[in-house]
Amino acid sequence: MCVGSRSPGWIPVRTVECRSRTLEEPTMQPLPFDLDVLRTFVAVVDNGSFTRAAQRINRAQPTVSLQIKRLEDSLGCRLFDREGREVQLTPHGEILLNYARQMLKLGNEARARVMEPDVSGTVRLGTPEDFATTHLSEILAQFARAHPQVALEVNCDFTVNLLDDFSKGHYDLMLFKREPQGPGGGIGVWREILDWAASPRLVLSEDAPVPLVLSPVPDVYRKRALTALDAARRPWRIAYTSPSLAGLQAAVQAGLGITVLPTEMVPAGLVSVAVQLNLPKLPDTEIVLYRAPGVLSRAAELLSDTIKTSLERRSAHASPRTPEPIAGNSPLPGADHR
Repeated sequence: MCVGSRSPGWIPVRTVECRSRTLEEPTMQPLPFDLDVLRTFVAVVDNGSFTRAAQRINRAQPTVSLQIKRLEDSLGCRLFDREGREVQLTPHGEILLNYARQMLKLGNEARARVMEPDVSGTVRLGTPEDFATTHLSEILAQFARAHPQVALEVNCDFTVNLLDDFSKGHYDLMLFKREPQGPGGGIGVWREILDWAASPRLVLSEDAPVPLVLSPVPDVYRKRALTALDAARRPWRIAYTSPSLAGLQAAVQAGLGITVLPTEMVPAGLVSVAVQLNLPKLPDTEIVLYRAPGVLSRAAELLSDTIKTSLERRSAHASPRTPEPIAGNSPLPGADHR
């Protein structure tokens, strides 16, 4: 406020004090989503309990419980119903789970892009078709998004052919099936639990030979099926042969016979007939990751690490779906041939 001197004839004027007005920005509340806490949340869901989740992510169980409590407090709602040792998602927890998986996925991609922005080159990967179809598609897609300058060359074939090409230097990385075994060549990344599956429409008398729908020689599941049936002295016949997984499943769904599949690969519409038909138990199969001899490119190293960690994470919390019943790099020991 400025005050002037009085002069003749001055007219008093009421002084008005003007104050500047500050527009306050709306208070920004911090998001309650820490990726580390979300990873713990997803681990609890996938493992079905706080204790198993703690073991999986190498943390103390009280730490896991505290992280979940803080997440619930920050969101103002319960995410789990705790009954006994098992936990179940609440409706709010089910909503958060989908977003949590997306945020973790984007976080992993962002980290890869920032930390390895200039990785380029070509990576050659050999893998069995059925395993690639069920388990690798999303892993490879995520890797491609994180490393757009890396060209992936993926070839699906029977293990016997993959082994031959690998020995000739055609692949940087190879996944193949072998008999489960202890430490040895390669890195075990998955274990397949096999089952006999068929359509509910299949009609089979007790004394009839078991009609089989299988891939041609040298398929590992074919070998498993025939060896088990011969050992149990069960007569069998080959009803349908196809190298295509889709072709095999279509034939089985049509009721042409019985096939062998890993429990997590059994599609809707097929059922387990092992108990109903008194079929012999099938041995498990191990999926192993092999790296080409010598020094791998940085791109191949990254893909190897991505496949290994992704499959190990899935394997740790995998709950193989049992089909619903009707009411060193060379030599490669124990390799299967699918």
